[in-house]
Amino acid sequence: MNPKKKKKKKKPSKSSFSQLGLNEKILKDLSKAGYETPSPIQSELIPIAVTGQDCIGQARTGTGKTAAFGIPILEMLDPLSECRNPQALILVPTRELAEQVYLELGRLA
Repeated sequence: MNPKKKKKKKKPSKSSFSQLGLNEKILKDLSKAGYETPSPIQSELIPIAVTGQDCIGQARTGTGKTAAFGIPILEMLDPLSECRNPQALILVPTRELAEQVYLELGRLA
C-alpha cells in the first residue's frame, strides 16, 4: 500500500516589499537598487527575521538569498548607536562569497 504524500499548501507570497513591514528608508534603498518585488525566499524569510527570530532558508542560486537575510539585518541596525561593538555577524564559507555579500549589502545600505 502506497500512502499518498500530502502536498504542502503554498502560502501566497507577498507582492511588494512594503507588505513585509520594512521601514521607509529600506524601501527607498531597495527601489534604488532595482528591487521591485520580493522573491519567494524573501517573502517567507524577511517577516520572520525582522522579528529577531532565528530562521533557516534554502533556495537555488540567484533567487535572492543574500537580500533575504541582509535586508532584516539592515532593518535592525541602529545607525545612531554610540556602540562600537558589532551589531551583526555574517559567516560565509569562502572569500568569494564574502565579497559577493559585501557588495550586495553595500548596494542595499
